[in-house]
Amino acid sequence: MSPYLDKVKPLTQVKEGHTVYFSHIDAGRTAKTRMLSMGLRKGTPLKLAKSSRSGPFVINLRGNRMVLGRGVTDKIMISEEPLPE
Repeated sequence: MSPYLDKVKPLTQVKEGHTVYFSHIDAGRTAKTRMLSMGLRKGTPLKLAKSSRSGPFVINLRGNRMVLGRGVTDKIMISEEPLPE
């Protein structure tokens, strides 16, 4: 097990305006493929632009805004520090 895994948490636990780094996604093959096609790779910085208790989340990723549902957002694992390659 990688030593950095104890430093990751779901994107739903991040406060608005914070920049974090993508670690991995705890989901099935379809969701993983979709996230990869959107440009999410290990270590990719993303900024949480808007969060909601029950609605969608808005993230800034490489200059683009994306809207993600809470279900997917809860499966996206992030780190507050850059991850080793």
